[in-house]
Amino acid sequence: MKSPKGQSLFSLALQKFKTRFWGVFSLSYIVFCALIALLAYVIAPDASVNANQMQLAIHSKSPGFETLVIEIPNQNEAENSWTSWLTGQKSVNSIIPIQDYQIKNNFIEITPFDATAPKERIAIDRFKNVREIEQNYIYTKTYWLGTDRYGRDMLSRLLIGTRVSLSIGFVAVFISLVIGIFIGALGGYFGGAIDQFVMWLINVTWSIPTLLLVIALTLALGKGFWQVFIAVGLTMWVEVARVVRGQVKSVKQMPYITAAHALGYSHWRIVTKHILPNIMAPVIVISAANFAAAILIESGLSFLGIGAQPPIPTWGNMIKEHYNYIVLGQAHLAIIPGLAIMSLVMAFMMIGNTLRDAFDVKN
Repeated sequence: MKSPKGQSLFSLALQKFKTRFWGVFSLSYIVFCALIALLAYVIAPDASVNANQMQLAIHSKSPGFETLVIEIPNQNEAENSWTSWLTGQKSVNSIIPIQDYQIKNNFIEITPFDATAPKERIAIDRFKNVREIEQNYIYTKTYWLGTDRYGRDMLSRLLIGTRVSLSIGFVAVFISLVIGIFIGALGGYFGGAIDQFVMWLINVTWSIPTLLLVIALTLALGKGFWQVFIAVGLTMWVEVARVVRGQVKSVKQMPYITAAHALGYSHWRIVTKHILPNIMAPVIVISAANFAAAILIESGLSFLGIGAQPPIPTWGNMIKEHYNYIVLGQAHLAIIPGLAIMSLVMAFMMIGNTLRDAFDVKN
């Protein structure tokens, strides 16, 4: 569809979008989060699978906590495959927090961070380069966002949790678009009994609380990473179907659709080539809102314990594990993942509002 000046409506909407500061800022933030999610294991201080290296001696430390550590090389061969930066390293060096150390003949005597623990001896031959032990294997480590209740690096788990939140949003929105556009277009285009059945299905699904429906589907499909994706996606198609149905009923009355029927075009071609491309603007706006809703739903499920299961680091799980610490003087353990959820959801909501204004021909 062209404007009077020959520009497409999407081109005009893009120009309007570029003039909205908060929309551009939100898009930039989401792209930044997407890059973090893609490179999470590359930039995370703890590159082990799910950032699950535990050190109970330094649990629940505040942001910026520093301690002397000794890094003990893993006996297995280091992973150099390209999959390690996607799924994490299965074989990583062990990091032990210490207070002090002494290098003696054939061993290193260390004083653990926990003063009540006895001193330990580590054989020197476990290190690949004995001459550079103090330079390469004993150093001060900084935990920029502190440690959780199990002594795991909060920054690493937060970064990897970004991947889970964006993944759930993308998969859920994709599923909702596929189902919603198909059902909505089916009812809106053919009308009659098909439309009545579609509206009945929409109303029945709409009447069930979203969280309750997701919980039921999750329990039916089982607890797990991909089960949550499918469950959330299967509950978010209703609004898409309702909007698509209304748009299709309106557009199918246009003269160019009548002309397409007169030319003998098939129903499939009319719907896919002439109707759907002209109704995608509101669908895009709804998708942005659904993305934010999917992140919130997944966080709620993880908080309830029926989302992605530990040790997978999700922001909802991180809040669940540490919400009791709010009254114990360590509120940052729950506030940090909470702020991450809030900022990402707000970014998608602001993009949705900006897209709504950009596609509004009255503005």
